[in-house]
Amino acid sequence: MVATRRPFVPAWSTVVPVVAVVALALTWGRSLGPLPVTLVAVVLAAAVLSAVHHAEVVAHRVGEPFGSLVLAVAVTVIEVALILTLMVSGGPESASLARDTVFAAVMITVNGILGLSLLVGALRHGLILFNAEGTGAALATVTSLATLSLVLPSFTSSRSGPEFSPAQLTFAAAASLALYGAFVLTQTVRHRDFFLPVPVPGTAPAAEDTGVAPQTAAGPDGETHAEPPSTRETLRSLGLLALALVSVVGLAKVESPAIEAGVAAVGFPPSFVGVVIALLVLLPETLAAVRAARRNRMQTSLNLALGSAMASIGLTIPAIAVATIWLDGPLLLGLGSTQMVLLALTVVVSVLTVVPGRATRLQGSVHLVLLAAFVFLSINP
Repeated sequence: MVATRRPFVPAWSTVVPVVAVVALALTWGRSLGPLPVTLVAVVLAAAVLSAVHHAEVVAHRVGEPFGSLVLAVAVTVIEVALILTLMVSGGPESASLARDTVFAAVMITVNGILGLSLLVGALRHGLILFNAEGTGAALATVTSLATLSLVLPSFTSSRSGPEFSPAQLTFAAAASLALYGAFVLTQTVRHRDFFLPVPVPGTAPAAEDTGVAPQTAAGPDGETHAEPPSTRETLRSLGLLALALVSVVGLAKVESPAIEAGVAAVGFPPSFVGVVIALLVLLPETLAAVRAARRNRMQTSLNLALGSAMASIGLTIPAIAVATIWLDGPLLLGLGSTQMVLLALTVVVSVLTVVPGRATRLQGSVHLVLLAAFVFLSINP
């Protein structure tokens, strides 16, 4: 019998979130020169790695699908705070910021995180397996949320332009919360088994998948799983995760003037700044999803990708709807024709990827090409 082992907690993962918060406090609201901007970027990258580590500790304790839900909701809540901060300080020019950021988050999660996870998993393990029932339900929810919140505003007639009337915005916010709440209930209570990793034939299920703890078990990747962390260690990592995520979003905003200047210098559209910020904010989830794919835990990667897309819409739209009470200017939510085509193509390809319940490197490559098309057309609309 293999003895159980406690998970190794590197010292840097404890120090970095504190350092990042201190750096955020020292740099917030200040104009930085080239050297401070570089140092902030280094601290930002370290904070991302720290967030991934502590998210994995929490996920190991609570098991799937709760672990994926923790990271998705945490990142999205802070993403909403960042959007609102930028909208308040941006004036009329930020009228489409919520739309651009949410759409970028959807494309990055559904095509980028999902596609990269599929490719990494297939390159390492060949044919990869996942639960089509749970993943299909998540994809259906994401599609409904995106259509109700980002597509319909371009076709309603109550307001000129891609904008909801107050009553329509209220309905969209309520529908978003209802759909997201129904999905979370399904994922965590009624049909939790639909979102658990699929055991690979010939291997024993991981301890956190069966709910049997603290015995050490061999997972689908053949590795020995550490004994789940204690309640004290979990709460500690949860607090440090919150610090790391706050610092990631805050430092991303600190870096945004330099990013805006760089975007303008190379001649990219101003809306591309939202894409860059979304990429920074979603780095923790991307790294966590890829690491899960390398361990042949593809369902965890899909839970992260689609759960993040769902939370980005289901939580952001209601928050923005409430914020319009005191925000001045219009709120442009409707997508343009090019964005609608990309969203429709993404939905069709995702359905074809999910339905079989298994995938190869081809599906991952297709999703990554769609992400590349989104980024290219954001630069050259």
